[in-house]
Amino acid sequence: MTVIAARIYRDGRLLSDVDLSQPLPHLDKKEDFIWIGLNEPDDATVKKIQEHFGLHELAVEDALDPRHLPKMESYGDHLFVVARTMRLEAGRIVYGNTAIFVGRQFIVTVRHGSERSHQPVRQQLEATPWLLRGGPDYVLHAILDFIVDGYFDVVDSLEEQVLAIEDQVLDSFLTRAQIARLFTLRRDLFRLQRILGPMEDLTARCINLAVPPIDPDIHPYFRDLQDHVRRVSYRVAGLKDTLTSVIETSGLLEHQRQGAITRQLAAWAAILAVPTAIAGIYGMNFEFMPELQWQYGYFIAVGIMATICLTLYVRFKQSGWL
Repeated sequence: MTVIAARIYRDGRLLSDVDLSQPLPHLDKKEDFIWIGLNEPDDATVKKIQEHFGLHELAVEDALDPRHLPKMESYGDHLFVVARTMRLEAGRIVYGNTAIFVGRQFIVTVRHGSERSHQPVRQQLEATPWLLRGGPDYVLHAILDFIVDGYFDVVDSLEEQVLAIEDQVLDSFLTRAQIARLFTLRRDLFRLQRILGPMEDLTARCINLAVPPIDPDIHPYFRDLQDHVRRVSYRVAGLKDTLTSVIETSGLLEHQRQGAITRQLAAWAAILAVPTAIAGIYGMNFEFMPELQWQYGYFIAVGIMATICLTLYVRFKQSGWL
């Protein structure tokens, strides 16, 4: 369904629903505003809303394109805001797009690729009319805050995955699949940082710029939202550093394990070289060799081999090579 909800509010309370198949009503009072929520809308619906509210054609074009990074643009008496949504799907971050048009008496949201409906936000605001009374700019803050809260869920899940891989590194060699997962996670975090930067700039513009639909009394709310975005950004940066550390630690541990195996092989080779050398010398087919006719020569040779091998084994064991 294209239209999720379309309602008119007066003084923070629901006044009536709006049927978008009919001509859009004109608001009678200054404190009235309309909130329209669209999901994957068709061109006809967007065109109708554009003509009624006088939306800029460039903003409408961007709203229908789900590939834009977060941004905020001012078009006369209304704002155009783009925020990116995200969710985890099969362990990968999947992004969506939410475009928002904000005016003094209207707010229109257009969602693409986002499975999180704004119904919880609408229900929460309708249950708190003293907040909804603030108008479309308060609704804008609530929607952006809802989107940023979704970032925390994604980061929490990624942290669990990174910590699980970190524990595996300390216990055993990483498999090829686990190494590939490490690099995939790091690539996803790089992409996530590309989104968080513009998102933080967006919240800063809501605070620092004088834009018509945003009243100064809502600035503390946007400062709190900016703090949330920064917290997500810090956690993502920490996760990326942890992944880099895991990759480096994995390489060091693997090098250490390979070194230990090499030392063990070298120690056993040295031990086995002694009987091999002695047996090799006495296995040469020369007629005149010392001790060949001696009655106890065999037992003495075997004893010498055993003594030297045992001595080498003890020394290697003490040095930690075995």
